[in-house]
Amino acid sequence: MKIQLIRNATLWIEYGGLHFLVDPMFSEAGANPPVMNSPNPRNNPLVPLPLFARQLADPDAVLVTHLHPDHWDKAAEDTIMKSAPIYCQPGEEEVFRAAGFVSVQAIHTEHTHQGVKIYRTGGQHGSGEIGKMMGQVSGYVLQAEGEPVLYLAGDTIWCKEVQEALARYNPDTVVVNAGGARFLTGDPIIMDEKDVAQVCRQLPDALVIAVHMEAINHCLVTREDLRRHLAGSSLSDRVRIPADGEWTEHF
Repeated sequence: MKIQLIRNATLWIEYGGLHFLVDPMFSEAGANPPVMNSPNPRNNPLVPLPLFARQLADPDAVLVTHLHPDHWDKAAEDTIMKSAPIYCQPGEEEVFRAAGFVSVQAIHTEHTHQGVKIYRTGGQHGSGEIGKMMGQVSGYVLQAEGEPVLYLAGDTIWCKEVQEALARYNPDTVVVNAGGARFLTGDPIIMDEKDVAQVCRQLPDALVIAVHMEAINHCLVTREDLRRHLAGSSLSDRVRIPADGEWTEHF
C-alpha cells in the first residue's frame, strides 16, 4: 500500500492493485473565499496543488467522505472523468449524478470494488450544536488480500464512532484529519493534537498518518504543532506527518 498526500484531505492511494482518489479538492490556491467565523480570514486553499490536477483525473474509484467544499469542489467535478466510479455516503448520490457522473453508489455499510472491500464508518464533525450544524460525515475502511487494513477516519473528532471503528477493524494504518479546524467559538470540528494522541494510545501497533493541515483557513493546528505535542507525549515514532505531494508506504 502506498498513500500520497496531495493537499488537505485529498489522497491518492495505491491499494489492492487499484488507484483510489479520496476527497478531491482541486481548486487553485486562493480561488475560494475563507471559511467564515474563523480567526484566520484568508482565501482558500492556502497552498497550491503539488502536481497538475489532470494527473488525478482517472482513478479506479473515488471515495468522498462528505460534500464540504474542501473535500469535493467544482474543480474536481470538472476534472475527474465522468466514468470514474464514485462512492459516497447515503443521501449525496444525486449531487454526483447531477454533475454527470455515471457510476455513483452510496455505501450504507459495505461494498466490494474489484476485490477491495470498502466499509463505511461514522464520525462526529464537531461537538454540540456546531457538530449538528456540520452534518453527517463518514470514514472508510479498506481491506484486501495481501494489504494492510486501512482506516480513513475522515472529518471527525475523537468520539465513540472512531473508537468503535478502531476496535472493530483493528487497522494497520489510520489516516486522521488533524488540522484542528475550528471557528471563533466552540471546540475543534476535526481532530487536534490531543485527539491524534488518543488514536495512537488506543491502537499502539498502528501507523497513524496525519493530514488535513495548513491548507484551509480555519485549520489552526500546524504540522509543527503536532510534532511538538507528539514529542512531548513520546509518540513521535508512531505518526507520519507528510508534506503535500509526499508518499507513505506501509506493507
